[in-house]
Amino acid sequence: MQAQVAVAGGGPVGMLVAAELAGYGVDVVVFETRADVSERPKATTLHARAVQCLARRGHLPPGAADGPGGAAAGDFHFAGLPGLAIAVPPTEPVAILKTSQAQLERHFEARARAAGARVLRGHRVTGIEQDREGVRLKVEGPDGTTVCEARYLVGADGARSTVREQAGIASDTSPATVSALTGLVTLEEPEALPGGFLRTPRGWIVSKYQPGRGTSIRTLDCRAPAGDRHLPVSPEEFRLEVSRIAGRDVAMGQPRWLGRFSDYTRLARTFREGRVFLVGDAAHVHFPIGGQGLSAGVLDALCLGWKLALAVRGEAGPALLDSYDPERRTAARRVVENTRAQLTLMRPGPEVDALRSVFAGVVAADRGLLGNMISAQDTVLPGYTQRPSPGEGTFLANMPLTTPEGVTDVIGLLRDGRPLLLLLGDGASRHRAAVRPWEPAVRVVEPARPETGPAYDAVLVRPDGYVAWSSSSSSSSGGGGGLGAALSRYFGAGRGTGPGTGSSGRAPWIS
Repeated sequence: MQAQVAVAGGGPVGMLVAAELAGYGVDVVVFETRADVSERPKATTLHARAVQCLARRGHLPPGAADGPGGAAAGDFHFAGLPGLAIAVPPTEPVAILKTSQAQLERHFEARARAAGARVLRGHRVTGIEQDREGVRLKVEGPDGTTVCEARYLVGADGARSTVREQAGIASDTSPATVSALTGLVTLEEPEALPGGFLRTPRGWIVSKYQPGRGTSIRTLDCRAPAGDRHLPVSPEEFRLEVSRIAGRDVAMGQPRWLGRFSDYTRLARTFREGRVFLVGDAAHVHFPIGGQGLSAGVLDALCLGWKLALAVRGEAGPALLDSYDPERRTAARRVVENTRAQLTLMRPGPEVDALRSVFAGVVAADRGLLGNMISAQDTVLPGYTQRPSPGEGTFLANMPLTTPEGVTDVIGLLRDGRPLLLLLGDGASRHRAAVRPWEPAVRVVEPARPETGPAYDAVLVRPDGYVAWSSSSSSSSGGGGGLGAALSRYFGAGRGTGPGTGSSGRAPWIS
């Protein structure tokens, strides 16, 4: 078997990588151990920056972008303290998208298959070897052992990643210090547990009623880690733990599923080793407070996808793939740190009680610091060009734009997967000659200057929505190395059209 890119692991993050790559016309194959999508409840939250990037790539589930924007868009929590506002610009989709991990996996798989990806369920990657030309995978499937040769491999195979281990990627880890249980049960008295966070002197309970399914419950005991975190949870152990923390007997029927988790932390020391890349839980694992894990994995996939696709198509600068690790490992480290900080606030003790009291006021009065951190809207990418221009690495907010073809917006212009050069000011035409060698692989749009928006007269936007280069009318070169230098750095030598583009220059993306 041969492919341009192989993806080990077909959860929502792996399927999103495959959808992105296949949408660019890359030959991609996914190997997933499970025969079917797991209905076991896991992550249910996508935060604002993940939602915004998915919207720009056209991957949001139907109807998911509907909802209010603006300052009161999302009501969340920090370390179990309620009232944290997650604010988004009014032109953006919802601040917090609540959807099950299973639904996202199905949606991304459908998009991957529709774009031409091969998805092989019931197949496990058990060994890899790589050299300068590619990666050789050993795959166990229903019909025995298969060998797959690919130019690149993406490890999306979870916390116990075989790809990470086989690639020899070391990790920084911290051992578990708490014990936590999770389950989906039917309560004999539904009102026995209030919805949301319940804190008692004995620990924490987080519960949420799911109509037609039961009540999802998580417990947290900060006294010590579990003796064996891989030991199955019995129904009686779960009932007794919930009752102990609640301080009263909580009767429940036979659970639909049970499990353990902890604050064990892992951060891979690199997210790239040669032709092997890590995304999602294969790259980073942390305590799940704040619902940031799924969003972090989605942002991994969207950061890597377009870069890897352009590399396969021969349209990437020589160092573009190297930018994946510093961009996403830095972001993952911040998630690890803030989840540790939140867990510290959840521990028992009079000193922590005093700290929680102070933080309750901080959360209530937050003006974006904590909310933007949790939702990843404060992410600024490290400089990539040799002489960074103003705004490089920031996220370009969506805004309406009037073009010769009609009214559109930034989200709509990015959906075909091409980098976008917006010529917004009266003097922006001077940049046309610089971009011409990269057209039509780079989409150039000269809309009427928006009434509100960034103070740029020209801005180069990456497919994931981040600013690659910008220019103002007061700067002849864009405040950095100039547009041509930025284009060369990101997209290699200009050639007019590149492999994988049609006569219109559009990436073969599905609508």
